Amino acid sequence: MISSIIYSLTTWIIPLLLCMIVHEVSHGWVALKLGDKTALYAGRLTLNPIPHIDIWGSLVVPGILLVFGSPFLFGWAKPVPVDFRNLNRPKRDMGLVAAAGPLSNLILAIVFVLIGRIGLALIPTDSHFFTWFISNIQHGIVLSLAIGIFNLLPILPLDGGRIVASVLPHPYDIRYQATEKYGFFILFGVLFVLPALGINIAGLFINTLYPFFVGIVELFM
Repeated sequence: MISSIIYSLTTWIIPLLLCMIVHEVSHGWVALKLGDKTALYAGRLTLNPIPHIDIWGSLVVPGILLVFGSPFLFGWAKPVPVDFRNLNRPKRDMGLVAAAGPLSNLILAIVFVLIGRIGLALIPTDSHFFTWFISNIQHGIVLSLAIGIFNLLPILPLDGGRIVASVLPHPYDIRYQATEKYGFFILFGVLFVLPALGINIAGLFINTLYPFFVGIVELFM
C-alpha cells in the first residue's frame, strides 16, 4: 500500500511540478523580453522548484487527490508576478505573455515524447526503473497537454482569458475583464459540474492530442 502511494506520488508529482514551473517561468521570461523585469527581480526566472512551490497547490492538494484515487489531478504553482504596465505595448503584450504559458506546455509535451523515445532505446525494458521512467513520461505528456489546454479556456483569470482581452477592441475588453470577478465560479463549473454531467472538455482534447504528439515525434525517429 505504502509503496503504491509512493510510486504514484513520484510518477505524478514530479512531472506535475515540472509542467507547472515551466509554464510559470515562460510567462516571466516573455514578460522580461517585452519590458517587465518583475519576475526577474522576484527570483522567479529559474527552474529551481523551491521559489515556485505553493505548499497547498503544488504538494498537499495533488497528494491528497492521488492518495484517495481521484479520477483527475489538480494543482497550481505560485503565479509568476507580471506588471503589465511595464510592458512595451501593455494591451498586446499581455496576450503574448499569457500565451507563453500554454505554448510552453505544448512544447514540453513534445520534449517528453522525445525523452521517452530515447529512454526506450537506452533503458532495459525489463527493469523496474524503466517502468517508473515510462510512467513519468506518460504522465508528463498528459499533464502538459491538460495544463496547456485548461489555461487556454477563455475564462479570466486563465491565460485564455488574458489572450481574449488583449485582442478585443475597446471598450469590449474592459467589459470582458469585468467578468474576472466571476471567474472562480465559472472554473468551478468547468472542473466539477461539467464532468459530473459527463462533459469532459480537457479529456476530449487530450485524447485527440496525445496520439498526435506521439505521432509527430515518431515521424522523425
